[in-house]
Amino acid sequence: MPTPDLHLLLNLGLIVITAAGFAFLGKLIKMPSIVSYIMAGMVLGPGLNLVELDHSLELISELGIALLLFLVGIELSLQKIKDLGGVALVLGGLQVLFTALGGFTVALLMGYESIQAVFLGATVTFSSTVVVIKLLDQKGATNRLYGRIAISLFLAQDIVVIIGLTILSGLGTGESIELVQLAKNLAFAFGGMAVLLIVSLTASRYILPKPFAWASRSPDTVFIWALCWCFLVVLLAHQFHLSVEIGAFLAGIAIAQLPIHEDLHRRLHPLMTFFIAVFLVTLGIKMEFGELAAIWPAAIGLSLFVLLVKPLIIFTILARMKFSEYTAFQTSIAAGQVSEFAFILLALGATTGLIGSTIVALGGLVGILTIAVSSYLIIYSEPLYVFMKRFGLLRLIKAKQEPDKEVSKVLKDHIIVVGMNALGRNIVQAMTARGEHVLAIDTDPKKLEGLAPAEMLIGNVEYQSVVEEIGLREAKLVVSALQIEDTNHLLAYRCRSAGVSCAIHAFDVSVVNDLLDLDTSYLLMPALDGIVEQRELMTKEGITS
Repeated sequence: MPTPDLHLLLNLGLIVITAAGFAFLGKLIKMPSIVSYIMAGMVLGPGLNLVELDHSLELISELGIALLLFLVGIELSLQKIKDLGGVALVLGGLQVLFTALGGFTVALLMGYESIQAVFLGATVTFSSTVVVIKLLDQKGATNRLYGRIAISLFLAQDIVVIIGLTILSGLGTGESIELVQLAKNLAFAFGGMAVLLIVSLTASRYILPKPFAWASRSPDTVFIWALCWCFLVVLLAHQFHLSVEIGAFLAGIAIAQLPIHEDLHRRLHPLMTFFIAVFLVTLGIKMEFGELAAIWPAAIGLSLFVLLVKPLIIFTILARMKFSEYTAFQTSIAAGQVSEFAFILLALGATTGLIGSTIVALGGLVGILTIAVSSYLIIYSEPLYVFMKRFGLLRLIKAKQEPDKEVSKVLKDHIIVVGMNALGRNIVQAMTARGEHVLAIDTDPKKLEGLAPAEMLIGNVEYQSVVEEIGLREAKLVVSALQIEDTNHLLAYRCRSAGVSCAIHAFDVSVVNDLLDLDTSYLLMPALDGIVEQRELMTKEGITS
């Protein structure tokens, strides 16, 4: 019989291998990884009975939830949502209210008890931030007005989720408790969350900026510091008897106010992906096929509510807020699924004894169905809108027909300069002086100071997400002033694949042949040529204007 440590390693191995296999199969049919992971768990658990949950696996899955909430908190930058904060507040408040009441009523009509109906109402209320952002990014719509409204709405929903988690923390276990004691527990929980929020925002303004600015010079250091801050706030949350999810979320909010929050989000995302995959697989393992057979009618009914009624609520609210029919439709389609946070609420509800495994299985099944169907609706939302408009199916809402004004944030015909050493800074300043649209990139925020009016981005061009964000395929020219051979080679290769001209710093004679083999448009050799001569030569050759 294997030792406990070996048993955990074998279970993790099975989980990772099965999750990877299902994720690959899901990608072939454009099914979101969240659905693939849950289905992998159903095969490992009730299907083949290969993996049984133990304390170690549940601890790892809980860590995944904490990291997920940490990353969601990092997205909650006040600067990012200031333009749509009012819309998110109104839309989020009304949508959560009407959807929760509607879901609660549907669950009661299906014969569920009040407390079960409360959890089912919460389940259908929230939408999946992770799934929708991935799909919108795939469509190139994250900077469209409807994409930004949808993301702002989901962040507003996430705040409501945190309030729900706080209430569950105040309820404690499912043991009977007096009303006075319950009121004290809830007051203590909300008081603790308020204290943690104040501590986090104060730290983000007065304590964290300088240490993180120093640590950002070393990618590994800033990565560890971010996790250290996360677990520090989690420990503080534990002192107030709050869940780790609340602590992680508030820790993320503090990081979100720092200039490096987007770069940190990219660095932490792969780690979060692993742990959240384990959580979703374990969620699938907990399901029982016997329960699924009994809850199919309820699952279909609640799924139809999420796919049809919930988008209709959002469409109507946005139409009354004077958004165009197109914007309201696209935003509402994006919200037609169940959030991964609903799984967290259901799991915590089961832990406190408020609901049983049947409700958890029902919520999980609704999640699988709605995320799967909604993904295809989002991908094909444009032809779907044309179809519904052609047959007049949207006229009853009476939304305005004039398109909304959108501020285009798409980068095009710009010059990307990577590495803000002396050479890189000189190139940025020279190009901006010539009236070029320049994007300067470095991993160190301090090196980007004083480069306005050029745009600036903290990031590492080795990440594919950064390459997509900087619009490399639409760039006029990519310049690397880096003295990092591997990164320069990768950048030259990506430029060749995208058909974009590039100028790479040949800081040593030994790298010249490799860069020439990668069809580098121009080699920067300031030690031989001088920066002025190089700039003039690039202009003469038509690389820049």
